[in-house]
Amino acid sequence: MTKTQGGTPVAEAEIERKYDLAADRPIPPLVPVGPVTNQADPRVDVLDATYFDTPDFRLAQAGITLRRRVGGSDEGWHLKLPVGEDTREELRLPLSGKPDKVPGALAKLVRAHTLGAKLVQAAHLRTERTSYALLDAEGRELATLTDDVVTGEAGGDKAHLDRWRELEIELSPGADPAVLDSLDQAVVSAGAERSRWPSKLRRLTDEIVPSARGASGSVLADYLAEQLDVLRRNDIGVRRDTEDAVHQMRVASRRLRSALRTFRHSFDADVANGLAAELRWLGGELGPARDTEVMAERLHDEVEALPAEVVLGPVEQLMTRHFAREAEEGKARAVRALDSRRYTELLRALEKLVGKPRKIKGGKKELRKAVARTDRKLREAVAAANELESGAEQDIALHEVRKKAKRARYAADAVLPVTGKKLQNWQKNVKAVQTTLGTHHDVVVTRETLRLLGLRAYAENENAFTFGLLYGRSVASAEAAHRRFAGEWQELSKGFRPKWLN
Repeated sequence: MTKTQGGTPVAEAEIERKYDLAADRPIPPLVPVGPVTNQADPRVDVLDATYFDTPDFRLAQAGITLRRRVGGSDEGWHLKLPVGEDTREELRLPLSGKPDKVPGALAKLVRAHTLGAKLVQAAHLRTERTSYALLDAEGRELATLTDDVVTGEAGGDKAHLDRWRELEIELSPGADPAVLDSLDQAVVSAGAERSRWPSKLRRLTDEIVPSARGASGSVLADYLAEQLDVLRRNDIGVRRDTEDAVHQMRVASRRLRSALRTFRHSFDADVANGLAAELRWLGGELGPARDTEVMAERLHDEVEALPAEVVLGPVEQLMTRHFAREAEEGKARAVRALDSRRYTELLRALEKLVGKPRKIKGGKKELRKAVARTDRKLREAVAAANELESGAEQDIALHEVRKKAKRARYAADAVLPVTGKKLQNWQKNVKAVQTTLGTHHDVVVTRETLRLLGLRAYAENENAFTFGLLYGRSVASAEAAHRRFAGEWQELSKGFRPKWLN
């Protein structure tokens, strides 16, 4: 069972498959199957679960389950988040507080989906469960087979009652995923059918939960909807301080803003401009946390690669102390932004935009023109940078080239469904340019931090030599990135591209 730390939910992966089995059929024999050689005695539990959602089932539409369950070895509050096929991440808290009020720690995690709507009791399930631990020859538990008889009641505009039987096979932590495949074959061969519902709640509410949004026929609307989904999924990660969540959320916000700018003629001008401005604000609030992550990782790697004889003084300690403070401030700033009304209103506005795909204009010809504009602006930025001598002004100009390359790449990503493979080679070359100039920019902005760290070391009567050494190496690294960019730009300029892009 997952433990909690100070009321903060701790996650574990849940990998399972569900099956339908007629009430009069026996449990399929799973011994021996693959590495499973034994089966423990059955355990019988009665599980009573109350599910919470908004009145219009916003969590269910997103594949999220939030429940309070009594009974069984893992009774408590459970928040289940979709990860991939057969896999969900489950966050748990112990039973506490009022049974009809969701703990604040869990309610806050789903705010990007509820958008301020109240979480209410949406369904109730009673499960009579018989569990069988499946063991290998050494007695290690590989998986658990559960035979559930479920009775459910859901609310909504009209009450819905149901009763069914289902089997679940859940992989034990650390077990080989191949075990699940071998057990799956045995269960299906014995007459069970893979369930089409990802959860008991989804099965119960199938008739009353609005259908998930499918392809709209609008390339831009689908692209924006996809990025909005990425934004929301990583909102939870940022709040939980999970690895790479800030980066992914920032990228999604940039992609959304870039699409609104690049394809501006396809949207209502006031709406597009307003959303782009708010997305710029969001990216700015996420920026410090991400920039600190990148810089800290880069400098720690560089110090680790230095010969020991040139690492003088408490270099790692000084860097760790500096970046820990910066990271804490950056993450606090990001979470404050996500808790703000301004952010909630931004999500509402994006949701409204993608919910009306017919109002988003843009045929293939118009989309191509927009991508071609990004190519032209990229070329203009490169020409402007090439006219400058090396130094701070050229560094700034190369950063502008990087931003133009990123916008061009994002534009290509958005229209690939209607342009196909002809644009992919150009897109690949643009990405190479963007990546190299990203390295160049990271090296340039790191110099100021190295200078500050050197000054801090000096002020604390420590040796600042290593920071000076790293500063000098950063100049050489920037020059190398600039030379690499020049070669990649030649390849991009001379490489294959669709005729309409010229």
